[in-house]
Amino acid sequence: MGQVLHKFHGKEWKKEQIRKISDKVYERITDQSGATLTFENLYISVLLVYNDINKRLPGPHFNPPSKEQVRSMMQECDFNLDGELDHEEFVEFIQLLTTDTLIVVSQGLIVTLVVAPTVAMATKKATEGVPGVGKVVQKLPNSIYASLVTLAVVWFQTSRDEV
Repeated sequence: MGQVLHKFHGKEWKKEQIRKISDKVYERITDQSGATLTFENLYISVLLVYNDINKRLPGPHFNPPSKEQVRSMMQECDFNLDGELDHEEFVEFIQLLTTDTLIVVSQGLIVTLVVAPTVAMATKKATEGVPGVGKVVQKLPNSIYASLVTLAVVWFQTSRDEV
């Protein structure tokens, strides 16, 4: 239960995760190629970032942007106009790139944390009259029943994402 709840942190936690991923990828690429990122290295970095995001954040897997999208966003984030991104430009680039990703993750968490317990309480009332199951459901406290249904929804979401 603690591992599941650990994934349901706020916006700051997600930003922190994106920053950690960005820093790790930037260091990995610049250790091999130099202090700044050219377009080719930037695109490789974007692929690595999306790979890490798909591993770490709950919810659906996200496809990386096309080379054309990366090229146009690179121009927006290249503040010193040298055609390459330094560390801070790269972090800004990744934050901009992953904004939509974080919104989708947040929407999934809202569904899980708000809708699932509400549906659980509605189904509990409905299943109390079912022979055999009803007596067991009646004996479970509402909080435990809602938690079990929420965990089932989380399990279903994560198992569906792995397929």
